Amino acid sequence: MVTAVASDLGILSEQELTVLPLDGVTSSWDEFVSRAEGSSFCHLAGWRDILSDVLGAECFFWVASDDAGQWQGVLPLARVKSRIFGHYLVSLPFLNYGGPLGTSAACRRLVREAVAEARRSRADLLELRTRHGESVGLPVCSRKITVLLELPQTPEQLWQHTFSTKLRTKIRRVQKEPMETRFGADQQGPFYEVFAHNMRDLGTPVLPAAFFERSATMFRDRVLFGAVYWEGQPIAAGCGFVWGDEFEMTWSSGLRQHGHRRPNLLLYSRFMEHLIERGVRVFNFGRSTPGSGPHEFKRQWGGRDVPLPWCQHAPRGRTATPSSDDKAFAWGPRVWRWLPLPIANRLGPRLIRFLP
Repeated sequence: MVTAVASDLGILSEQELTVLPLDGVTSSWDEFVSRAEGSSFCHLAGWRDILSDVLGAECFFWVASDDAGQWQGVLPLARVKSRIFGHYLVSLPFLNYGGPLGTSAACRRLVREAVAEARRSRADLLELRTRHGESVGLPVCSRKITVLLELPQTPEQLWQHTFSTKLRTKIRRVQKEPMETRFGADQQGPFYEVFAHNMRDLGTPVLPAAFFERSATMFRDRVLFGAVYWEGQPIAAGCGFVWGDEFEMTWSSGLRQHGHRRPNLLLYSRFMEHLIERGVRVFNFGRSTPGSGPHEFKRQWGGRDVPLPWCQHAPRGRTATPSSDDKAFAWGPRVWRWLPLPIANRLGPRLIRFLP
């Protein structure tokens, strides 16, 4: 059994800690994560199986322990590699958070191990997607941002005190449309239908349906799917995770042909009402690029901007994973948008595994 995280009094140094791979006892890992400061649902051991089984990623889930065998820190890490897009070590790919957890000495020791692996394997970039900017001696890149909104105690207070008059007016107009919102595990399929369509329209390969199927099974008590329907068809949908008293909307999408109905306003407001009833007190809008359209959409809800201080080791000067913002890869989205949806949905899951 894992003991509580040791108090960080400087008693142990990095040299006194040993880094070992996680064995089959994932419950011990999750027990440690649940008590560690700065943890997130992205640190849970279940992601190791999802990333390796569904996406074929090579995963390193490391534990830093002392001479007595007590765990002092953990670090989930995965390799994403291709000849075209590059070689990356990320904690964690396809998600927004990760990085080392535990005492300061353990975090530094785990980061040193990760840097050694990046050097040994000649990775283009090691990226630890930390949320709290641990002082681990690596440069910080804040190219992404999130928005956090404090939720009140009741849905009534959400409308009366949290939403601005302008936002309330927008949502009330949307509510006049004959749309309905549904939540639950049975919304996984409708979510993916909207998500896959939207990813094609954005010019981005889509994650496999199995990624969300496994997530729903692995994290059934934490994951939440919701969808907005128009005339019986899903036109906007979201998927996210509850961790403590916070919910992160990790993925959300809407069909462009229904954009004039603004179903995302209904989707987000209904999600917030639903989560308040579950006792959630912070709504995390997920990552976006500062100043982008998605960032502006998130800001209108009244939350506060929080930069994501991701730590990096970039021996070859590459400070970001592949994206449409990179001129070297800008051709990809332009081509992808022209693909017929069935072809994009067939090719996307094969290609996305190389784009963390």
